[in-house]
Amino acid sequence: MLDTARRAGVDGGPSAPAVLRAGLGLIATVAAVTVVALGVLFAGEGDPGRVDRWLIAPTEDSVRGAWRDVALATDFLGEPVGAALLALAAVGVCLVLRRPRAAVLVVGGAGLTVVTCTVLKSLVGRTIHGPGNLSYPSGHTAFVTAVALAVTLVAAALLGLGRAAGLSLVLAVALVVGAAMGWAQVALGAHYPTDVLGGWCTALAVVPATAWLVDRISGYLLRPPR
Repeated sequence: MLDTARRAGVDGGPSAPAVLRAGLGLIATVAAVTVVALGVLFAGEGDPGRVDRWLIAPTEDSVRGAWRDVALATDFLGEPVGAALLALAAVGVCLVLRRPRAAVLVVGGAGLTVVTCTVLKSLVGRTIHGPGNLSYPSGHTAFVTAVALAVTLVAAALLGLGRAAGLSLVLAVALVVGAAMGWAQVALGAHYPTDVLGGWCTALAVVPATAWLVDRISGYLLRPPR
């Protein structure tokens, strides 16, 4: 039965193309080091750092008018309802494309990324606009980046991209999506720029590791009996 399912394409292929695994592993390692380094640097802080001040001084009214509406609409994608809709849409795309492992990666990768951010916020203890408003790393940025990474890995596989082109596509999409959400978070005064960088790197660290785990478990379950 398992062999039949395999031949029928139920497996749908790995969640991350094999040709990208080494590069994704390197990216994940660098991202994890960055997350830890920034966490140590800003642990217990309640003010923007030098880099934050150089980029923008976070306030609650950095944008007004139409741009504020754009920022709020972008921010919605990281809120519970918006996040659920975004995740469901991504899972639906993966299933339509017959990529069940990628659908699992969307849920598992995004979920573990959010959990990681929540744990890091408590450990680092960086705040914005007063005590109790934990800010590092940005969960909104991490979540949308994680979903984008999972979907882009599917695109890279379907397009048959090689290592250089595949990694370039994955990083480009992650950068655009992360930058859009990061801008919204800083513009709305919810995060410092370095919080956004930390959230982006958290997704880059967690999603490749989750993809490896999903493929390992799927490969084991679909292994033909001896």
